[in-house]
Amino acid sequence: MIFVTIGTQEPFERLMGSISKLSFKIPEVQIFIQARTKVLFEKNVKIFDFLTPEDFDKYFDHADLIISHAGMGTILSALTKGKAILIMPRNAKLGEHRNEHQFATARKMQSLKYVNIAWDENDLVTNALDIVQNRRYNSLHKIGNWASDELTNSIREFLEK
Repeated sequence: MIFVTIGTQEPFERLMGSISKLSFKIPEVQIFIQARTKVLFEKNVKIFDFLTPEDFDKYFDHADLIISHAGMGTILSALTKGKAILIMPRNAKLGEHRNEHQFATARKMQSLKYVNIAWDENDLVTNALDIVQNRRYNSLHKIGNWASDELTNSIREFLEK
């Protein structure tokens, strides 16, 4: 099962178009989307304009793959829960966001090898198909719920100076 979330800022029709193409290529896979969109999808897709936090967590937790914008909240949730995630940054030049910070986030996550990245619509379909067809549902990296002792000790030492 794939869960797609695009945050609450703005529509992300470019990502939705890619999900539509993907849905036709993998009709056996259920895809749940939390977004408002006018894009048409195959019948294996269910769209929710709104999900309660409890329902959002339910779909997120049951998903084999998360597909998302490059929002840190979704990325951190996936890394904490050990979920495979494929992100596509919003492009401010296309009116998808106010600035290009999601590209900076995606580049940093790529350099750390923490997440799968789709830089454009074709990347999203190709990478998602690869993950699904090869069942690469393991997270590329997992983080804990709390800061590491190393980090907290480093902050403590800095504050004591």
